[in-house]
Amino acid sequence: MAQYELIAPCHFGLEAVLKREIIDLRYEIVKVEDGRVTFRGDETAVCRANIFLRTAERIMLKVGSFKAQTFDELFEGVKAIEWENYIPVDGKFWVKKASSVKSRLFSLSDIQSITKKAMVDRLKSKYKISWFEESGDEYPVRVFILKDEVTVAFDTSGEHLHKRGYRILTSKAPITEDLAAALIKLTPWKADRILVDPFCGSGTFLIEAAMMAANIAPGMNRSFTAENWKDLVPKKAWYEAVDEANDLVNYDVKTDIQGYDIDADIVACARENARNAGVDHLIHFQQRDVGLLSHPKKYGFIITNPPYGERLEDRKDLPALYRKFGDAAQKLSDWSVYIISAYEQTEKAFGKKASKKRKIYNGMLKTEFYQFPGPKPPMGRKI
Repeated sequence: MAQYELIAPCHFGLEAVLKREIIDLRYEIVKVEDGRVTFRGDETAVCRANIFLRTAERIMLKVGSFKAQTFDELFEGVKAIEWENYIPVDGKFWVKKASSVKSRLFSLSDIQSITKKAMVDRLKSKYKISWFEESGDEYPVRVFILKDEVTVAFDTSGEHLHKRGYRILTSKAPITEDLAAALIKLTPWKADRILVDPFCGSGTFLIEAAMMAANIAPGMNRSFTAENWKDLVPKKAWYEAVDEANDLVNYDVKTDIQGYDIDADIVACARENARNAGVDHLIHFQQRDVGLLSHPKKYGFIITNPPYGERLEDRKDLPALYRKFGDAAQKLSDWSVYIISAYEQTEKAFGKKASKKRKIYNGMLKTEFYQFPGPKPPMGRKI
């Protein structure tokens, strides 16, 4: 089997979480950089990574890397890649995205057009034709330039991997599925522990947690661009990866996962999303104000994304809202609380200093992941 280097981008600050996921899939880590992890695997790794990784943004198949400080060097470097080994004569190919950081070449539109021109030049000479119909399967390409080092890769995923296929309805400022999964993995929560989100919105944290509890792979119910690359990734590899994912599912798992929101319409939206994900039987949703947050048991977890004043007129209400949340959380004996928020006064308003804070970039928005871990339950105690 051919061996490939695969690149998995992720949210800045969450590389270690993604690295652990890749290791758990038994692939060799090549390199960890800001916002991405490179690993090695065969064609089945393309399928398994797309289907099983919860915290990756997409999976890219690296086809070349070289140094370029001029557009001539970029052209020649791209042209030297053996594109004919990847793209059939009728393949549709284009540069989907280019990025440049701390490099001499910085015009993204020029990088895209020169890369495409070099690809065409190479394929013209190999296929002995002057015009490409591009009527076949799609082969989107991404180009990254960091400190003049160019990396060229195919995008095997297509749509962003956070699009699991279940979230049809959303609330204001929803958190993406891959980010929610990564934040859950940063906590010690496991399926046999209580989990509550008192600002559940469209239910993303809870649905991702329920999918983890039931061992439902995030990519089981969607398609990927590379499914059509029959010469690179055999159809059999995709079928086997889906079969593996199906064999691991446990819909009978017992959970105590609860979500509240003050907006009844949003609660209905969360229920519908959970139903689409096949985990509605594992989550209890309820319209409830955060001030009424309560639970009779100890040692539970709160993981939540409360409002942080994305609209100017909402900001005046934040101190009172976070104070109400903090007062209610304090009444929960021996619970752990984890909050992601861009609100800078979170700790002051919540009424407690976080044991640990982690800077997370939610898109272009800088947020903090505030961690208030509670005590572990006594050994052998059923919770």
